[in-house]
Amino acid sequence: MTSASDNKAMERRRFLSILLGGGTLAALGGVSVLRLMGRKGEAMAATAPIAADKVPTLLLECFADDDGHHLGPCDVRKLVLTDAQWHERLSDAAFNVMRRAGTERAFSGPHEKPPSKGLYRCAGCDTALFDASTQFDSGTGWPSFWQPIAKQNVIESRDTAYGMVRTAVSCAGCDSHLGHVFDDGPPPTGLRYCMNSVAMRFVAYRVS
Repeated sequence: MTSASDNKAMERRRFLSILLGGGTLAALGGVSVLRLMGRKGEAMAATAPIAADKVPTLLLECFADDDGHHLGPCDVRKLVLTDAQWHERLSDAAFNVMRRAGTERAFSGPHEKPPSKGLYRCAGCDTALFDASTQFDSGTGWPSFWQPIAKQNVIESRDTAYGMVRTAVSCAGCDSHLGHVFDDGPPPTGLRYCMNSVAMRFVAYRVS
């Protein structure tokens, strides 16, 4: 005779088998497994690769590296990796920020506006995020911008961690955490996109 706990464990295994088999992912259109399973299932989900045909295609705004000119909307396959694959791609500091919503220590990375024109791309998937022309020195120790290079390329969401209500900013191309946006920035937007240096890489324009 099985106990209630045994039945519960069997139901959980059955649920995980269906979920990781791909059927539920397909029906949900790429919704993160972690959101469905919660913290207890994090280790298992993080090691389960998602089939290529289940990864959604996004319509993002693309920009050229040589001079930053707008290439227009482009179809981009969302980057979906396991934790192990992210560890291979990112430094430990970047992984903590981008995949665990951590925050780098203030003034620990390049935060001043670069002397040359260029743009910032996501350190995880290369999505264009910010143009250096919108960067300003906020005095906070983190690179700050008054707007993203394209609204479609970032995701803003409500963040209630640590007893605060903030707006978190993530990369639309891979769901990696970048930082937060605040309403104490300069004109013309009055916004301050406060980003983590390790979450981005700067690409200087080759044509001025």
